Amino acid sequence: MRKKLTLSFLLFLPVVSSYAEQVTTFGIANNNGLRLQESPRLQLIKQDKNNQTTFTDSATFKVTNNNNDIILTGDAQVRRPDAILKGDRITYNRLTGEVVSEGNARLIRDGSRVVGEGLKYNVDKKTGEINSPVYRILSGGVGEARFAEIVDENHLRMDDALYSGCSCDNKLWYIKSPEVNIYDDENEGIAKDGTLYIKGVPVFWSPHLEFTIKKERKTGWLFPTFSMTSRSGFGWNLPFFWNIAPNYDATFTPSYYSKRGFMLGGEFRYLRPSLSGQLSGTYMPSDSKLHRNRWSINWTHRQKLGEFAGLNFGLTANYSGVSDSDYYRDFSAVAINRAQETFLDKNITLSFGGYNYWSGYLSVQKYQSLHDLTNPDNPIYYYQYERVPELSLKGERYDWGGFDVTTQATVTRFVHPTHEKYYRASWNPNYDFGGHYKADGVRYSSYTQVTYPIIRPGWYIKPKIGLHASHYTTDWYTQYTYPNGTPFIRSQAGTQYKNQSRVLPIMSLDAGMTFERKTALFGKSRTQTLEPRIYYLYIPYRYQSDIPIYDTSVSNFNFGTAFSENRYVGGWDRINDANQVTLGLTSRWLDEDTGKERMAIQVAQKFYFTKPRVFLGGYDYIDTQRVRERYAEKSRSEFLANMSVALTDTLNTEVGAQLDTYDNRLAQTYASLRWFPKNFTSLSLTYRYQREPYLIEGTDQQYSYQLNGKENISIAGQWPITDKYYLVGRHDYSLYEKRSTQSIIGLEYNDKCCTTARVVFQRYAVSKTKSNSAVFLQVELNGLGGIGSDPLSVLRNSIPGYQNVKTPETVKSPFERYE
Repeated sequence: MRKKLTLSFLLFLPVVSSYAEQVTTFGIANNNGLRLQESPRLQLIKQDKNNQTTFTDSATFKVTNNNNDIILTGDAQVRRPDAILKGDRITYNRLTGEVVSEGNARLIRDGSRVVGEGLKYNVDKKTGEINSPVYRILSGGVGEARFAEIVDENHLRMDDALYSGCSCDNKLWYIKSPEVNIYDDENEGIAKDGTLYIKGVPVFWSPHLEFTIKKERKTGWLFPTFSMTSRSGFGWNLPFFWNIAPNYDATFTPSYYSKRGFMLGGEFRYLRPSLSGQLSGTYMPSDSKLHRNRWSINWTHRQKLGEFAGLNFGLTANYSGVSDSDYYRDFSAVAINRAQETFLDKNITLSFGGYNYWSGYLSVQKYQSLHDLTNPDNPIYYYQYERVPELSLKGERYDWGGFDVTTQATVTRFVHPTHEKYYRASWNPNYDFGGHYKADGVRYSSYTQVTYPIIRPGWYIKPKIGLHASHYTTDWYTQYTYPNGTPFIRSQAGTQYKNQSRVLPIMSLDAGMTFERKTALFGKSRTQTLEPRIYYLYIPYRYQSDIPIYDTSVSNFNFGTAFSENRYVGGWDRINDANQVTLGLTSRWLDEDTGKERMAIQVAQKFYFTKPRVFLGGYDYIDTQRVRERYAEKSRSEFLANMSVALTDTLNTEVGAQLDTYDNRLAQTYASLRWFPKNFTSLSLTYRYQREPYLIEGTDQQYSYQLNGKENISIAGQWPITDKYYLVGRHDYSLYEKRSTQSIIGLEYNDKCCTTARVVFQRYAVSKTKSNSAVFLQVELNGLGGIGSDPLSVLRNSIPGYQNVKTPETVKSPFERYE
């Protein structure tokens, strides 16, 4: 402890003389604090013109050659703030700065460490020579050589050298070269006539082989990536990275696909104090399978525009586009997990806020549809409306004399995509309506709410009143006539009112209580809660069948929506009438020591004092009438129940059900079992059921408000089979369709030193009749880079609880190997 105090104090001690003849140190004496005393160990030798102080430390100390040469023996060392030289015997010339270390010589500089049989080093010029060096640099790279020359503080040259990013004894990979030059500032290692060995086998040779020595960006070729899919065949990519500046970079990626041809991709990233973004794209001049050009483009941009009139303005932009609907399905290796997308977003938004309680935005939002038009389940009426533009203003004031007040006003121009080929793919071509399927229009809406929350320990009550107002200006199309002479009008209610308004008050009362008691569960003491909740909602009835449906759909009934004002989500094109109460009850069992939830049970149901009369329907007026008739006799909603249990600290299960008490059948159910016994180990089993929709009487068509029926089972997991190998996988099977919808199987490897490898096979359905298969092979070599295609996003999104088996890389300090 005394030596440690000595070193740390003297390094910061002001120097009053260029030479110190008296050998001094500091120690602790009684209770008087630090005091000066003599020592044979540490000496202040010199301070140069750059204020760099040199110290020596050794068991014995000898001065020769007119006090210019110092001979240190026994744990000898020469120290400067930027370097430390150690050895069994050190000869140091105070005039020239030359140091010769013999026996167990070590040089520690900037977190890197070099050990050799003999070492010469000039502490002033920062140059030197090392015989048979063994080195370890700050980034984690290690190696050895026959001879090394420290050319300057930036440049190290080695003869007959070996370099590897593996710090363990059994190195998976290394580079051998008759001459290796390492440049610290440039983050570059250059091996002349370098050969890359993997498992002792030479796999690659280059007359000029470059590699990075730090975890920093560097211009140059990256390692190639490979892919294999059933739709594009074998894929090969060779990226080139251009480090333009610390805040700009670009990557150019030439690619080849055996079933498609050559493709060029690129990405540009930029970062400024007030803006940032990324622009990427690909271009294939001629798809050899489809004989046409294929391309994609993606741009994201974020920018602070500054303050004006007390408001802070910002700009965001997102643009995605592809040459055709099948692009991501054909090139899933280019954009993993985008094959299932049905829309590509194109939007630009000007936002503002910061002025007292107000904020808002002005945006334009368009889409590109990626629906498979050959699939009859994807007609044009599933396409979304575009917002060109939308202006929204929002105000919020909380605890304003005990009241919470919010208001939002929005004006939106809705335009539905019109394209003749899309229209004809989804409708009888005998009827030509100019490519239109839905009416365009403008919606003006506002909603103001006032709440007076009363919250006390153990209970709360929140009365609220709101007023919703909206106005529609709709471009209903001209009346048409069927071939049999029947008139045909594009309004879903059979009318053509261009302007329509609606004003509705919305009143609710939300109240709840929490009771607690001590109890036991699974043989251990717990705290049980009982949390009843009552939610009353009143909204008067308004006839709304003439109002167009721009962005509204029926919400899925669950615990999140059971206590909401409107059963329709998206916009406010439909507002349900309501004179109803929702009753809910939750009970939890909590660990007394940690507060962790061990079990929870929830139930909820709606009860209608007045039966609902507003239904979403569609453009089919008869459909709306039949839905109303079906629900006319119902006085309560479906019954919700959910239970989650932490059977142990690593085993969890959850079961949920939605019961139709009129038909005495399950509407939906969900069950899962998840086990996480230790790191990199997980298993999950999931079952989901959604009943088949009701059909319109006398037809084979379902009501438009219903979800499609499904019944799926999924099993997924990650499991170590040895201390280095891990098995991952997932399988989804549709009991409803009697087919597999997704299969993933993979094997991962981590040698706990410098190598991580994965091979993953994925097969997934892209439509009812089409599927795609992909193979991902990746090898990550620490200090060298990754080879192959990265499947991590597939594994994270598909396997609950998945953990990357790669050993996390720690950020090393320059003092990492300080001695």
